[in-house]
Amino acid sequence: MDVLTSCPDCGSLLDIEYEWDKLPVPKSMREFESRWSNRRDPLDFSGVWRFRSLLPFAADKDIVTIGEGQTILQQSPAVGKYVGMNAGGLFLQYEGLNPSGSFKDNGMTAASTHARMVGAKVAACASTGNTSASLAIYASTAQLFRVVVFVGSGKIAYGKLSQALDYNAKTLQVLGDFDDALERVREVAGERGIYLCNSVNPFRLEGQKTIMYRVLESLNWQVPDWIVVPGGNLGNSSAFGKAFTELKALGLIDRIPRLAVINAAGANTLYQLYEERGVRWDGGMSDHSTVETFFSDMDRENRKASTLASAIEINRPVNLKKCLRALDACDGVVRQVTDQEILDAKAQVGAGGFGCEPASAASVAGAKRLRAEGVIAPSDRVVCILTGHQLKDPDATVAYHSGNTDLFEEKLGMRGVKTAEYANSPIVVENNLQKIIEVLER
Repeated sequence: MDVLTSCPDCGSLLDIEYEWDKLPVPKSMREFESRWSNRRDPLDFSGVWRFRSLLPFAADKDIVTIGEGQTILQQSPAVGKYVGMNAGGLFLQYEGLNPSGSFKDNGMTAASTHARMVGAKVAACASTGNTSASLAIYASTAQLFRVVVFVGSGKIAYGKLSQALDYNAKTLQVLGDFDDALERVREVAGERGIYLCNSVNPFRLEGQKTIMYRVLESLNWQVPDWIVVPGGNLGNSSAFGKAFTELKALGLIDRIPRLAVINAAGANTLYQLYEERGVRWDGGMSDHSTVETFFSDMDRENRKASTLASAIEINRPVNLKKCLRALDACDGVVRQVTDQEILDAKAQVGAGGFGCEPASAASVAGAKRLRAEGVIAPSDRVVCILTGHQLKDPDATVAYHSGNTDLFEEKLGMRGVKTAEYANSPIVVENNLQKIIEVLER
């Protein structure tokens, strides 16, 4: 089996384009609301496949679903105040409610469906944790194919690694980082005809478009002013741009929101290229020489990604070019935030009712920074994407709330985190009723 994810000639990633003029297209996004009355049908229950007329690459009989996409958009007054928004202006799209605990399930249901369509027997991915967990849960639940996952050594949170192990994936720990693992898995997939499930797979991105459909659905089909998303391998930002571009072309929305992609400062390739070196989409003719020089310098200096936000600890984002296209379509911006800003934002998200993994909180930290710069107005309507569940990386949460900065470095190598301003530390109390009451009354 030979399933291509990139052009054999130029190496650019492949894309999915539909002949919309030959397909049945909804006249209004409100048509999807009727699917809820048929939610005993697994396809209409799925928060991905109830929008299947907007990702029409598969017949219903081929679709693989495990109930993904039951996520919510929650208005968050507390986090909005922290960011600097007017009351009612900030929303959190919580993708941690997916079966594997992250947004990856939106894409993996689509990739698994395509794998079934082409008769794949083995599927593989490189992962910082969430991709491997998602691929493994789909393979083990649907019993479709065997799974091999490649992870970097020491670069995966145990909450995520435990999922791949528990779901019976063959796990290879490559002596290197995520970028090394991805390079190796692409080589192996090409050599052995293995179906590749990283976001180089264009069908993955088709599924991830539906996150934006659910955001619109939750906002009564009104387009927000901003979508703010963490930037790692740049699959989400690429998918979101494609989603809005298609909806606008089909006449299903009247405008496209602005897009903000937020890098961790320790893994800031997109920020460096886009904001510092001025690389743009430029109609598909991006400044390739500047990008190649950047990566050559990175290799020569042996610069490695380093951030506690392990899900976005990626130096060579494979969807860079597609993300540039999305930024162009969405009048986008890119920012970087420190690990300190990420952890502080994460604590605020948790205090507001949603626990999230560190990478998720980059969106909130980025929105706060853009608000301080005046790029986001206090009256704007802003949606921050929370990509993964808090329990994906509980060590980071406990280390922060302990308030012990020595523990940050000892356990997580979090040298850039010096304070825990919003720590909610446990209180040690004697095993005595009166003492406990005294503590409760303070």
